[in-house]
Amino acid sequence: MIYEGKAITVKEIEGGIAQLNFDLQGESVNKFNRLTIEELGAATDAIKAQNNLKGLVVTSSKDSFIVGADITEFTDLFAGPEEDLVANNLKANEVFNAVEDLPFPTVTAINGIALGGGFEMCLATDYRVMAPKAKVGLPEVKLGIFPGFGGTVRLSRLVGVDNAVEWICGGTENRADAALKIGAVDAVVEADKLVEAAVAIIDQCNEGKLDNQARREEKKGKIKLNAMESMMAFEISKAFVGGKAGKNYPAPVEAIKTMQKHASMTRDKAIEVEAKGFAKMAKTNVAACLVGLFLNDQALKKKASAWEKEASDVKLAAVLGAGIMGGGVAYQSALKGTPILMKDIAQEGIDLGLKEAKGLLTKRVSKGKMKADKMADVLNSITPTLNYGDFKNVDLVVEAVVENPKVKDIVLRETEDQVREDAILTSNTSTISINLLAKNLKRPENFCGMHFFNPVHMMPLVEVIRGEKTSDRAIATTVAYAKAMGKTPIVVNDCPGFLVNRVLFPYFGGFAGLVRDGADFQKVDKVMEKFGWPMGPAYLLDVVGMDTAKHANEVMAEGFPDRMKDENKSSIDVMFENNRYGQKNDFGFYKYELDRKGKKKKVVDEETYKLIEPVVQGQKDFDEEEIIARMMIPLCLETVRCLEDGIVEAPADADMGLIFGIGFPPFRGGALRYIDDMGVDKFVELADKYADLGPLYHPTEKLREMAKTGKKFFG
Repeated sequence: MIYEGKAITVKEIEGGIAQLNFDLQGESVNKFNRLTIEELGAATDAIKAQNNLKGLVVTSSKDSFIVGADITEFTDLFAGPEEDLVANNLKANEVFNAVEDLPFPTVTAINGIALGGGFEMCLATDYRVMAPKAKVGLPEVKLGIFPGFGGTVRLSRLVGVDNAVEWICGGTENRADAALKIGAVDAVVEADKLVEAAVAIIDQCNEGKLDNQARREEKKGKIKLNAMESMMAFEISKAFVGGKAGKNYPAPVEAIKTMQKHASMTRDKAIEVEAKGFAKMAKTNVAACLVGLFLNDQALKKKASAWEKEASDVKLAAVLGAGIMGGGVAYQSALKGTPILMKDIAQEGIDLGLKEAKGLLTKRVSKGKMKADKMADVLNSITPTLNYGDFKNVDLVVEAVVENPKVKDIVLRETEDQVREDAILTSNTSTISINLLAKNLKRPENFCGMHFFNPVHMMPLVEVIRGEKTSDRAIATTVAYAKAMGKTPIVVNDCPGFLVNRVLFPYFGGFAGLVRDGADFQKVDKVMEKFGWPMGPAYLLDVVGMDTAKHANEVMAEGFPDRMKDENKSSIDVMFENNRYGQKNDFGFYKYELDRKGKKKKVVDEETYKLIEPVVQGQKDFDEEEIIARMMIPLCLETVRCLEDGIVEAPADADMGLIFGIGFPPFRGGALRYIDDMGVDKFVELADKYADLGPLYHPTEKLREMAKTGKKFFG
């Protein structure tokens, strides 16, 4: 044994070749934490001290190669001074450079996922061989940063500027064929032949058939473009990437600027430029929020995994009520491998549900994401039915009929009589109380809410709602089924609107108040989109549907009359009364016309202004700050209340629910992180400025206490 540590071992294999193996003890995956980087340095020194070696193969004993840096270490690291961050990166780079400078050929055998620092490790060796199912990439921009272990330097020289920009700025995970095509890897071989292939490359280098020194010098040298070519490549990239990323996500463009700066430098100087650029991005609030988001997501996954251990198997599911929603649920279940019955009382509903599933599958096939025979298998996993024939074999039912408590009550009671006593019954309700729906059930312990968001195939969130009598087994089984469908489940307690809609409707309340006081709804939309929302509130209401919004608003007003009941007629009421339901019938705040591709696009409709005139009480040109404050304060305060009322267990659950459920701007980290970033005291001060607008703008006593004591939601 040449070296033995807790993350890395080095031994001599055949013919004077060393094998450096990553296998981080006590972890399911390899990652670059402080220990691993220290050991890589020590292992490389031990290898250099041997004088009989002819080559090095780098391997991993885990299913993945190296998943990247240990992100749990980022928060402390990023909180420090910029110069410490630069020094930290340069120290790590000394280790990677030492690997690159070893006096013999080096090859990495990539058996599984190699991302971020993991792929940068691969780039430090002369050659790379890759298994067909492995994936490589540099996804750091998704955390608001860019590669800092030499990735921008080595990749841009190895595969060219255009390819490096695409991989680094897109943050993509790339398959073996794509990596081979651009030269990011040198060969693709079956996983069990990787070491053999790596050894063969080393032998060819030692026999003079391959020139590893020339390859190395290419990676360590300048980018091979003249001044004009270089300027063209980088300037075009900056314009294109900047347009796509937008100003709220600065890391992709900064990555290009960094590559442009070091294009004419050799490795060591270029790495210094990269380290400075990395540190600059790591100090941004965007990076802090996106890293926080990643950690919140990990916390959610941990909770879901804990529930999975208590879950009963779901081998066959059922959805009640076909149509668009039911068809979406059936599609998602079948696509991810759980066969499902799709029941409706009318053949038209069944036809609509099957049409929805078929349309989504056809789209996958046309985009090359699925083969036609697989599409047939998925469709065959959806069994349409007009009766309860096979329901005795069903493990979990999703009721997705019309959002009406009386109709749901009839359907749920009827279904309970048709399923086994241990089957789980769930309701895909967006607002109706689970306790109310459980009232007439014989087995309320087997019942909970399972709220999907529309469109089901695109929206990642599922709210799993616990009623007073819901058992842990019902929650666990529903969470496990949601995960099996590829969704992110969040467990919430019962209340009108649960988490997402309870928080969304005060936001709509803020919008209605602005329009009443004379704000132009188009300007409000533009300001909120600039703030980072995927669409403004008027546009969102059109997408949700004015009839759905009106119904949900009534439920919320009944549940929280002190702050959500408004006796005055709002612009939303006006839209509803005039049958302007939004996209579903082509008229709402905007009107909708088909573009050349047959997609609905919004168009300004002057009629809207005439219709809402009677409910507008003033004419004021609000500035951006005031619009943002009046929209965000009610949403943030309701999120605080959900946490205080125990509707969600932790701040992370609340923030992730809003990001996944309603598209809260990810770079702002969620409503509670947004309050933290502003400062709880400053947020309370801002809310008090608008106190005369009513209880939606009144901070809770606990929040005032937090403001006084300097407490935060996140550490």
